[in-house]
Amino acid sequence: MAKSVVVIPARYASTRLPRKLLLNETGKPLIQYTYESALRAALPENVSVACDHEEIFEAVKSFGGTVYMTNPEAKNGTERIAEVAEKLTDTDIIVNVQGDEPELSGEAIDLVIQMLMDNPAAVMSTLCTPIRNRQQLEDPACVKVVFDKNGKALYFSRSVIPHPRNGIKDEMFSQQPPLFYQHIGMYAYKRDFLLSVSKLPQSDNEVAESLEQLRVLHHGYSIMVGVIEEPAFGIDTPEDYRRFVEMHQRLRKDF
Repeated sequence: MAKSVVVIPARYASTRLPRKLLLNETGKPLIQYTYESALRAALPENVSVACDHEEIFEAVKSFGGTVYMTNPEAKNGTERIAEVAEKLTDTDIIVNVQGDEPELSGEAIDLVIQMLMDNPAAVMSTLCTPIRNRQQLEDPACVKVVFDKNGKALYFSRSVIPHPRNGIKDEMFSQQPPLFYQHIGMYAYKRDFLLSVSKLPQSDNEVAESLEQLRVLHHGYSIMVGVIEEPAFGIDTPEDYRRFVEMHQRLRKDF
């Protein structure tokens, strides 16, 4: 069986929510929630953090996590986890779990790994979840994905895809199977491909949409897409974090 691991890229700077991975109004830093969520997955052999700042490094150490210091000049999370992947010579599959996605389930992580194990021709896998309202569909910050009958990605876009020729109807949001899907930014990579993907030339589509996964499709590689019903819950703004804190306060009261 292929050996898999989770690596969480953790960037200190954040434009909309400064130092967000270290916010700890609930009693522990946000990065710890993501780390503990990843530990619930059954398939990965271990979980680690790839960080770019001493504060994050020390925070992860303080709760007993495994952490690597990586180049602060890395352009994105892919480059950051690739730096760690170079050290993991006995690993086959590496999962990139975003540090600001603390509510992703262990089952979701297992799914992206299993898809790569079941599809030897694919070099990457990722997730999506149904879109159930117009505001979300039309928001450019919500990345959409379409895929074929075998679950292979056809395209990712900030625009509405598929684009209904005769207009968007309310009933489209409740149809089964769903018509619209939001991409969730968690990826599993075959290790060898991860080490080479940053060397691929950018495509015009990638630059236009500002979506680096389009580089992979442009160069003819396959990305498998798995569907989960749980909503995407990334923390990007102060409002997102406030909702997260309120949710945990409610949970504590229930117990």
